[in-house]
Amino acid sequence: MTQVNRRAALAGIAALAATPLRAHSVADLEQEFGGKEPYFQALDKAAPDFTLSDPFGRLLRPADFAGKVVILHFVYTRCPDICPLHTEKLADVQARINQTPMKDRVQFVTITSDPENDTPEVLRDYGVTHGMDPANWTFLTIAPGQPPETTRDLARAFGHKFTVEEDGTQTHGIITHIVGKTGRWRGNFHGLEFDPLNMVLFVNALVNDYDTPHGAATRGLWDRLTGMFR
Repeated sequence: MTQVNRRAALAGIAALAATPLRAHSVADLEQEFGGKEPYFQALDKAAPDFTLSDPFGRLLRPADFAGKVVILHFVYTRCPDICPLHTEKLADVQARINQTPMKDRVQFVTITSDPENDTPEVLRDYGVTHGMDPANWTFLTIAPGQPPETTRDLARAFGHKFTVEEDGTQTHGIITHIVGKTGRWRGNFHGLEFDPLNMVLFVNALVNDYDTPHGAATRGLWDRLTGMFR
């Protein structure tokens, strides 16, 4: 992608974020997604609740992110391959979002599945090492008094497992969870092969409250916007 096309694409996303297109609901855009993003799963249900701690000892719950779209995933920092790649993929998504007016309306949340070994110091360094911007990113772990299984149980509530093996490694899947501004769980992106732009566009739809249908969508929105990046 040329620098000119990149600037044009970012300008297009910025304009989309700043000026809601009321003709399109989230459902309309999900329908347009169709086969364009095979790794996306649409959802609409309450997200699991939790109380966890950030590396500075502050207790956080989903309600603390009310009014923001949350992009949430689970990792463990000793993971040798998949977890760093997952974090870096989301760092790419974050870099695109943070060049638009959505920066203050989207929160990235990484939850450790290995609180026994992921100390606050390790957590503070992990995201920066892998490209996450602390301006709208936080790492969460167990709160004082919670058992180590707490975050692995939370991962199961989100639909996937982190199984601790005898050597301390963990067998797990890769899912990025998208939670809307009111705490509704609105979608999953599975694996690492999803198009980052598609996640940006879906998050933009949630940021701009395209949650109520407004009639038939004009076909080709995803094609027109993603075409700006090609």
